[in-house]
This record gives sequence, C-alpha cells and structure tokens, in this order.
Amino acid sequence: MTALIPAPRSVVTGSGDVRLTARSQLYAGPGTEGVGRWLRTVLGGATGLPLGEGRELDDTCEDGIGLRLDPGLGAEEYRLVSDGSGVLLEGGSAAGVFRGAQTLRQLLGPDAFRRAPVRRDRVWTVPHVTIEDAPRFRWRGLMLDVARHFMPKDGVLRQLDLMAAHKLNVFHFHLTDDQGWRVEIRRYPELTGTGSWRARTKIGHRASPLWDDTPHGGHYTQDDIREIVAYAAERHISVVPEIDVPGHSQAAIAAYPELGNSDVVDTASLTVWDTWGINPNVLAPTDDTLRFYEGVLEEVLELFPADAGPFSPFVHIGGDECPKDQWRASDTAQKRIGDLGLADEDALQSWFIGHFDRWLAARGRRLIGWDEILEGGLAPHAAVSSWRGYAGGVTAARAGHDVVMCPQQYVYLDYRQDAGPDEPVPIGYVRTLEDVYRFEPVPAELTAEEAARVLGTQANVWTEVMEDQGRVDYQTFPRLAALAEVAWSDLPAPADRDFAGFERRMTAHYRRLDALGVAYRPPTGPLPWQRRPGVLGRPLDGPPPNL
Repeated sequence: MTALIPAPRSVVTGSGDVRLTARSQLYAGPGTEGVGRWLRTVLGGATGLPLGEGRELDDTCEDGIGLRLDPGLGAEEYRLVSDGSGVLLEGGSAAGVFRGAQTLRQLLGPDAFRRAPVRRDRVWTVPHVTIEDAPRFRWRGLMLDVARHFMPKDGVLRQLDLMAAHKLNVFHFHLTDDQGWRVEIRRYPELTGTGSWRARTKIGHRASPLWDDTPHGGHYTQDDIREIVAYAAERHISVVPEIDVPGHSQAAIAAYPELGNSDVVDTASLTVWDTWGINPNVLAPTDDTLRFYEGVLEEVLELFPADAGPFSPFVHIGGDECPKDQWRASDTAQKRIGDLGLADEDALQSWFIGHFDRWLAARGRRLIGWDEILEGGLAPHAAVSSWRGYAGGVTAARAGHDVVMCPQQYVYLDYRQDAGPDEPVPIGYVRTLEDVYRFEPVPAELTAEEAARVLGTQANVWTEVMEDQGRVDYQTFPRLAALAEVAWSDLPAPADRDFAGFERRMTAHYRRLDALGVAYRPPTGPLPWQRRPGVLGRPLDGPPPNL
C-alpha cells in the first residue's frame, strides 16, 4: 500500500480508503490550477473517471480530491491526507502540490500509470493515510546526451514524464558535442544543416571494429525546444541547456571551419565525428569565436527563458575534456596567451570560460560547467558539475561556489550494471542498483557551511552505446529510481541504508515501470533481446576509485 519511491519523510496509515467514482470531483484551489489539469488528464486517462471540476473544496466530499496551497510549507513540501473527508493534497507551492500528486498516483496502484483503462469494472481507491514529505536536495536531476545518439522530441517528452514520476526537477539537456549539434540556431543554419548528422557511427567502444554505415542525425527546431521547455515547466522541471565549449566541438567546426585552429589543422576537411573519445579538435580562442558563440547563446537564452523554473537561469557550457595540444602549436593561441599575460593554456581556457561567465551574468544568467573549469582558475559566478569524483566539487564548495555532485563512480548510468557476460556493451565499472542507492552526494569532509553549497545531484546518461530508446531505458532504469530516492529522501549514512527494504518497494515499482512501458534491466539480468553479443565494450575491473 505504501511502497512509495522515493520514500516520504513521514507516513501514518489509517484503516479505510477513499473510493473514486464517476461522481468524484477534483478541486484545484488558487495557484494549483495547472496541477489540477495535469492530474485530471493522467488520472482520467488511466481510470476512465471524469473527475469533474469542483468549485469549492467542499465539493470533493468523501470521494473527491482537493488541491490547495499552504504558505506554511516549503516550496516543494507537501502534505497528503486521505480520510473520511476525501483526499486533500496541500503544498507550499504548485511544485509541492505536483510532487504530492506523484505520490497520490502511486497510492492508486500501477494501473494509474497507464494511458487508458485496462478494466472498466476496476474500483479505484486511495488508502487512508497521512503523508508529510519534502525533498532533501533542491537540485535533483538527469542529464541526457542527445548529441551522440539523437532522441526524437517525443522521446524527450517521455523522459520528462519519467523524471516527474520520480520527483526529479532538473533536466540537463546535452545538446552539442563532436558527434552532433542538435538545436536550431537561425543565425548559423549550418550548425544543423551540416553539424546535425554524421555519415556513419561506431558500434560499441571506440576500439570496436564494428560500424553502422547508416547516416545518423536529427535536431530540434526552435519550436520543438519551446515545446520541450513548456512541457517540462508544466511538470515543474527546469531545463538546463548545455552548449559545449571549447572542447567537444567538432560538429560546430565541421559546419563553420573558421571556429577551429586552422593554423594547425585543415579544419575545412573535418566532418562530424563518427567515433567516441576525447577529440583533439577544439575551438580557436579568438574574438571571432567568442562573437559566434555569443550569437548562439543569444538564441539559446530566448529558447530557454530564465523564469521557466528555479534552475532555469543556469546555462551549462561544458568545459570538459579540452586537449590543449592545438593551442600549444597555434601561433594565434600563443599570441592570445601573451597578449593577455596568461600563464599557460589552462589559464587560456579559464579566460575563455570566464568570458562567458561575465557575458551570462550581465544577462541575469548563471554559468555552470564540468569540473575542468576549475583548472586555471574558476570564474567568479560559476557553478560546478563535479563528475571526476568528489574532488572538484569539494574544491568549488570550499571556494564558495555552488556544486552539483555527479561523480562518475556512482551516477554515470552508461556504466555497466553487472559483471556478467550478458551485459550489453559493458562500459566502465560495475555500478549496481545498490551502489547507486548507497551514493552520498555530500562528502563528509565538508563543513556545514560548505555542504550548503551542494545544490544536489544528478544522474548522467551518456549515449555513445545507447542507439535507441530501449537502450536508454535499460541503462537508466531501475537505477534512476535509486538516485531519485538519494536526492529526495532523508536517508541515513550509506552503510546504514535499508537496501533490502528499497528492493521490496521496487517490486511494486517495477509494475509501475511496466505500465509506463519502460524497458528497464530486470533484477535477474538482461532479457535475451536486451543483450548485445559481439559488441566490444570497455569494462573496468574492481571498485572504482573514490576520488
């Protein structure tokens, strides 16, 4: 009955239930109207019940649902009371009411996650219960890489629905990389005209001899992006776009060769990259490059407005894995280092990132980047996504910067889930459901003041070896459910967490995922059609280093 994921802070069960019927009404008080429309749509579809619109809270009587704001609760805090008076769901804001609505949906059973009724004679009940709940972290995210393998718009909307079902609230949208540029920029049409597709694709790890010779590509129009952002906002999810600079930029250079270090390599001969790894072709540190990306970001800021959610002011600029070899060999880059009085190429990257930190701040936005942006000095307004372990996040927090903890050792969901030979395209260290559940985002060495700089955490889904939605589902679930509980629930220390209890609750949650059509990895291992025999991966043995 209360096998809820993520686990609420407090659950007190009663002895009866509220029965929803054809006469049940749903009342959405002032400020909750959007949640009411969403809840009526999803529950109406699943149950077939009309859930008529109540004009007053009293209209709900003993068999209806009431939604109401309570200014005494925190922004995402909610209280759900189901008793003889019906179901009352209160939140500190519409976001809090929406989080509670996810809990209500779980209480109704797995079939409440379907899009149409499976049995017309089904009796829909909500057990008598009082739930008080609030999130531990403000930032509870999922990063989805659509550059390596493009995910069509409908798949992205589906991901947002799955995030909402798990009370996640930040969608980090990795839109550009060496292998593809996925967002329409009208000022620079070749970014998608040339940069959005590649002639072929490496199958498996970059050392694999296998290729898919089918051209791969796709991009989102500006209206697609607006739709995605609006859809996310209706689910109280902030979308943080990522435009990668100065590394991971070969798709942009293929479209506009002048962006690259043309005094070192023949940038006009470069194409969108068709394999994986760290690419040596990086942006040239010139004024023309800065102006080009300012033009890109002007359109990005219009597409991703700052008022679409609490973390919507953030723009991710990558900053990771930028080899400096071309800058060392480039007379243009070396002259820039000399003119600016910089110490070295690391400082040159810091200058590059710092330029966009100031540019974004002047427009009321905030820059966030991978922890390499610490190298050469961290820009004053920047936040850090700490992926190479905890160290970058610790350094940033101690320097007074905000941090999102996403260490690859725990929350890189492209990493394999088991050491067995049937695991499809085994990448990296084994990271099981239990490993993710025992992940702790706040390092013990931080003081209370420093720990307050940890905004939260996110899982990262890199798609080099995930060629379609089924592969993304397999790598993401069920581990994203564990990450959601780590991010939301007030859990004990990792060694003291009740993983056995979580597994028992997951038994019910698998049925919800089934209803949602999620091709998750079963607890017993991959199904025959989920395996990828003969495709080379990059397995790493032993426990990952805890950096």
